Amino acid sequence: MRQGWIAVVMAFGFVLSTGFSQTGTGQDAELLKAECSVVPPRLSRGQSGKIVIRFAVREGVEISPHPDFVIEFNPGPELTFSKNFFTARDLEIEVSEKPDGEALKLDRSVEIPFTVSTEAKRGTHRLEVRVKYFARSLRENWCVKETVRFAAGFYTRTSLVRKTGS
Repeated sequence: MRQGWIAVVMAFGFVLSTGFSQTGTGQDAELLKAECSVVPPRLSRGQSGKIVIRFAVREGVEISPHPDFVIEFNPGPELTFSKNFFTARDLEIEVSEKPDGEALKLDRSVEIPFTVSTEAKRGTHRLEVRVKYFARSLRENWCVKETVRFAAGFYTRTSLVRKTGS
C-alpha cells in the first residue's frame, strides 16, 4: 500500500513539474501563428494551385528579416514546388524600416504556387509546413530563433488536366 502512494506522489510531482512549465513550445508558439490552405482544395493531376499562408504576430513582437525568414515544405510526392524552401525575399514580403531595425510586414497573406504531379495518387493528403524565423521584442529587450509548424489538407482526383495549345 505504501509503495502505491509513493508512486502516486511521484507521478503527481512529475506532472506538476512538466505541465506548468513557463518555457518551451507553449509560450514560444504564441509569437507567430500561421494558418495554411491549399487553393483549390480539390485538385486534378497536372493542375496548378497555390498555398495561401496567413500570419498573426503577437502584439509587441516583431519578426526580423535577418538572418532569414524561411518557409519549408514537406509536400510528399503529390505536389511539386519550384524550390524546397522560400525566403521572405523570394516571396517579396515587405520590410518596414525603423530607426531601431527592420521588421517583416506580415499583414498580407503569402501565396506560393505549385503543380500537382501527374503520378499523384487519388485521395486526401496532408501538406506539412515549417517556418523558421527570428522574433524580437524591443520593449522587453529579447530576440529568439523559433520554428512554427502547421499543415493543410487537400484532395487529388485521378483525372488529368490537359493543357491546351495556343
